[in-house]
Amino acid sequence: MITNHNIVLTGASSGIGFEVLKLLAKGDGNVILAPSRTATEKLTGFAENVIPFDVDLGTKEGVDAVFEKADEVFGGKKIDLFYANAGFPYYEAFEYTDWERIERIFSVNTVSPIYTYAKYREHLNGRDGKLAFTISAIGKMAMPGYALYSASKFGLQGFQEAIRIEKAKNLQFTCLYPVATDTNFFKVAADGIPFEKPFPVQKPEVVARKMVAGIEKGKKSVSPCFLFDVSKVLMGICPPVRTVYWKLENNKLTRFKKKLEDMKK
Repeated sequence: MITNHNIVLTGASSGIGFEVLKLLAKGDGNVILAPSRTATEKLTGFAENVIPFDVDLGTKEGVDAVFEKADEVFGGKKIDLFYANAGFPYYEAFEYTDWERIERIFSVNTVSPIYTYAKYREHLNGRDGKLAFTISAIGKMAMPGYALYSASKFGLQGFQEAIRIEKAKNLQFTCLYPVATDTNFFKVAADGIPFEKPFPVQKPEVVARKMVAGIEKGKKSVSPCFLFDVSKVLMGICPPVRTVYWKLENNKLTRFKKKLEDMKK
């Protein structure tokens, strides 16, 4: 159990972040700053050790504001754990031209956590600290229907690989690689239009439990789905297995596109 920590947990108002928040809030002495766009609206019923903070994490100003608020909430003491969990997907066929839409997902999913690393390193100033990212299994294997989401997570995966080589020893760095998780992720991805979820799907409370345990143990990475680890080995040995899997998932995207066409009629 993580205890007596000053914690910043982004994206805590739903999904994996919300389940992680419930676990961390039980730790004796923990004080948790929970920034998201809808924090004060959704994070109700918690004790005084959870402080919601409404902010747009997809901007430089928003991330800067989180560190300023943390300084206020923690009375100038250091942030012991910063968990950059916020992120969102699109489920779609990438068949459009929209600079702002592309920029938005990269701002939240990739640029924001990278900038957070830089800010947190500066904040620690040589003191010990813990940083965590939610990257996703899709940051290791791209998926049809998730082209931009995959790209944003591949970018974060590349960053963490490089930064592990050069980071200072005072920083513990843990990354989470969940498969599809049964949260409102799927409602947001297609603007509320139902679609077939990728296989396999995990429960968010399982993912959260394993991530918190991984941070506590100082693990470099946490892959909460054993099946994904096995499938990576299998696909490496026998690449046609991956081809078949991608085909099945692409068929889901084809059916979704047909649904959208039918809705327009």
